[in-house]
Amino acid sequence: MMQFAHRPLQKIAGLEFYKLMGTGKARFSPNPDWSVYVTLQIWENEAAAHNYFSSHQLFKRYQKVSKEHWVLFCKNRIARGKWDGKNPFKRSKSTDKEIAYVVALTRATIKTKLLRTFWKFVPKSQNHLWDNEGLLYTKGVGEVPFRQMATLSIWKDEKSLNEFAYQTRGHIAAIGKTRDLDWYHEELFARFQPFKTLGSWGEGKLLSELIPVETT
Repeated sequence: MMQFAHRPLQKIAGLEFYKLMGTGKARFSPNPDWSVYVTLQIWENEAAAHNYFSSHQLFKRYQKVSKEHWVLFCKNRIARGKWDGKNPFKRSKSTDKEIAYVVALTRATIKTKLLRTFWKFVPKSQNHLWDNEGLLYTKGVGEVPFRQMATLSIWKDEKSLNEFAYQTRGHIAAIGKTRDLDWYHEELFARFQPFKTLGSWGEGKLLSELIPVETT
C-alpha cells in the first residue's frame, strides 16, 4: 500500500497534496514500526475529504486491512519552511477559539554526511518529552527511513507545546545544533488545530470528545 496507493491517490478529486509515510518505533527510534502507517492529505475543501473517507475504494481497502484506523481533520494555523520545494499548507481563516488542542508537525530531509550525528543527538533532544503532561500523543513518521523524517505530536494546548519547544534544555540544544551544523537539506514546521475525528486510536481514548465524522 505504501507503493501501490500512489496511482489511485493521484486521481482523487479535490486532493491537492499527499504523503505516504511509515513510522518508527517508540521514542523516535530510526528502526521501523511495521504496524503503523500514515497518510497525510491536503484537501481542496472538506466535502472532497468526506467523499473520500465515506465511499472511496482505496480508503475501504485501508479499513479492511487495519486493526485500528484513525483520521484526524485539522486546520492549519502556521507553517514555515518547504516540503518538496514548496510550502503546501495554507493558513486557515476559520479556526475555533474553543478548541485548545494543537497538532505539531516537523519534517526534514537530513544531509547524508550528517545522518550519524543527527541520530546520535535525537535521544538527548527528547529527554523532557516522555513525561510531559501536556503531550497527548507523538510518533516519528517519514517518507524515507533515516533520511526524510518527521515528528507528529498532539498537545493539550499551545502553552504546553511552547514550554517544551523553547524552555527544555534538550530541545533548545537541538535548535542550536540545527543552526550550527546546518544538517537539513530542507525542513518544515507546522501547527494545526484538530476539529474532527473519524475512527479511533488508543482504544478510542485519544481526543474522543471531538465531534466524530458521520459517514452514513
